[in-house]
Amino acid sequence: MKIIRVNTPRGIELKGAMWGDSYAMDTVVVMMSGICSNVFQNDLLPVTGELLSSNNIAFIAGHAMDAFSCIAYSDFSTGKQKYTGVVYDDFSFSYEDVEAYVKYAKDLGFKNIILAGHSLGSNRIINYLGNTSDEFVDYFIVSAPVDLAYWWKVMPNIDKCLELAQEFVNKGRGKDILPYLFGGFSPMSAETVLSFYNAFNLKNCPVLSGDGETMSLASIKIPGSFIIGSKDSMGGKDPKAFMEKINSYCKFPEKNQVIVVPEASHIFYGKHDEYAETILDCLKSHFFNIYCKELNIL
Repeated sequence: MKIIRVNTPRGIELKGAMWGDSYAMDTVVVMMSGICSNVFQNDLLPVTGELLSSNNIAFIAGHAMDAFSCIAYSDFSTGKQKYTGVVYDDFSFSYEDVEAYVKYAKDLGFKNIILAGHSLGSNRIINYLGNTSDEFVDYFIVSAPVDLAYWWKVMPNIDKCLELAQEFVNKGRGKDILPYLFGGFSPMSAETVLSFYNAFNLKNCPVLSGDGETMSLASIKIPGSFIIGSKDSMGGKDPKAFMEKINSYCKFPEKNQVIVVPEASHIFYGKHDEYAETILDCLKSHFFNIYCKELNIL
């Protein structure tokens, strides 16, 4: 693994991570990570990177803005120090951030670019794929996407969090971190909380809440796969049905596949190997279909 630096048009440098290279490999998977997630605290990313690169497929973990300004805090339930990042982010630039990683992979010379996402990273890539005029991406993999409006409804202490964030901003303290973990899992600045709450561009999976848009899904021109855990709490009572409904909004749902990882949660805790294998299987299936079409088998 090596740390990479990806420049955006607004002058912000994003720090990601990469396994493999374009000199020896034709294909790369660019995976946008979820909120407050990086390769040092989310094993899903390095496990996937290691497996794909060992199978001659490069892997780029695409982090959002500020993913490495980690803050240490004590987890009193375990008695250990934990680290989390992404204290500062501006979700209105999600399209630009995804585009920057895609163009980075393109400039490296990869022939096949697969765009993937996990959790909120999936919402980011849906926003990009549904609105881009570029044709750099060959295939997508959406895993554990979020119905953002539904998430806000089930997140603990959200009203208090929003009220305090607005109070901080009104007092000119928008860069200050709120005095408790946002959603119970991350420190976050007041401005970031409000940017997250107002991110309509990421409300593109409104299956449970009915609050959002589906045109981004309907505008995706390439085939792909949807992956979800059977115990994903963000998928409501029936995660498989949640994902099938998302696929139904796509332009060509019959060309996509919905895959359920048994007993897996939203973050695939304890199931990272199975998740990585699922990603690899999706790619094998995709390239097999291309091979068959070239031979007029299908």
